[in-house]
Amino acid sequence: MSKPLKIYISGISGTGMGPLALMAQGAGMTVFGSDLAGGAVTNELVNHGIQLCLGNQDGEFLKARVKNDGVDWFVYTSALPADHPELLMAKKLKLKISKRDELLNYLLKKLKLKLIAVAGTHGKTTTTAMIVWMAQQLGIPLSYIIGTTLPFAEAGHYDPKSQYFVYEADEYDRNFLAFHPWLAVIPTVSYDHPDIYPTMEEYRQAFTQFEAQSETVIHGDEIDSGLTLAGEARRYDATLALDVIQRIMPKPKGLMKISALQRRKLLQMMNEFPGVGRRFEQVSEGYYSDYAHHPEEVAATVEIAIEEAERRGLKGVVAVYEPHQNSRQVELLEEYAPVFQGLTKLYWVPTFLTRENPKLEILKPTQFVAKLENKKIAEAAELNDELAQKLLDWHKKGYLVLLMSAGPADAWIRKLVFPGNQESAATRLVHAPRSASEEVR
Repeated sequence: MSKPLKIYISGISGTGMGPLALMAQGAGMTVFGSDLAGGAVTNELVNHGIQLCLGNQDGEFLKARVKNDGVDWFVYTSALPADHPELLMAKKLKLKISKRDELLNYLLKKLKLKLIAVAGTHGKTTTTAMIVWMAQQLGIPLSYIIGTTLPFAEAGHYDPKSQYFVYEADEYDRNFLAFHPWLAVIPTVSYDHPDIYPTMEEYRQAFTQFEAQSETVIHGDEIDSGLTLAGEARRYDATLALDVIQRIMPKPKGLMKISALQRRKLLQMMNEFPGVGRRFEQVSEGYYSDYAHHPEEVAATVEIAIEEAERRGLKGVVAVYEPHQNSRQVELLEEYAPVFQGLTKLYWVPTFLTRENPKLEILKPTQFVAKLENKKIAEAAELNDELAQKLLDWHKKGYLVLLMSAGPADAWIRKLVFPGNQESAATRLVHAPRSASEEVR
């Protein structure tokens, strides 16, 4: 019998690599790792006894692990530059080196799992989480990796009884093209990541290729009328997740479809879905945080928030928007005009900058506000005490407060909601400081 592999993951605390570490450890591998800072999955890794180093990634921790423990495989996040000290050290030590897709394909083959890959511009995280939630409620053994934290499960898990593996297949860095799924689930395809796909045509061609190398593809149909979750986007994702669950759940011998009674029970379970970290997540009563940064995601989240506010009898929705990546905003500037319809107030803060094109002008909040159809409700703002007080005042008056951000504004609003950082233990577990290497989708 071969010895379990020993894996070193650089960028281990992020939502792209942390769940992979949990999956690999669950499958019997020994896992080590490092990151510049703690991330969303750090506490889960520590709780599982995974040895990791946070701070200066100078290659010394990797060198020590190779010397003292032995390392078979160095896996690194797409966020690592070519001259990163750990990557250079791995090459110097002549380790096997790859990104996450090669390790994941190795696991799929070794564990003989059928891949259910959830891809798409928007909706993939929520749809993946809904599949995991339903499998748990029904007792279906399932292995999975999801690019966020979950209030009801770990971010990555291997079940030795599972036949299926559900994966949130990210199109960034063309990661999803490394896989040949048994089932591909695609909620939406529009256009994103101009730093990887310079044109919409290239972006769509990537999805066409992904579909061609998948055994079966589902895009979803009409929204199931039995779903009562707030927001059309969430009901659409839930319809897709229900389709997947019906394909993999055990059925009585000789029957190809589930009964009407089973269908009603499935809908009831789905309507109780508790949500996902940073996807319209209620961080405190009346305060919500969402990862939305693309105009289509923003429009969907605004719709969810307005519907939720109406259900709760609140006066309206006040939103803070922190865009992500200037190169994306330059490409999509004109698409923002209609997406904030229905808000009472909008505060637009400076863009969270990562992986930028230095040739492009950094757009200012005032430039975005000038493009809006309802610009009278919007104003440029900063993440400071003045904005914090305004949000507290809106909340006291009976408004739902919504933050949309893929960046540091999420940590900012949690400090506002929990003065002195006095969150519950569960909140601290899910929302450790953002890792510098965490994938941003």
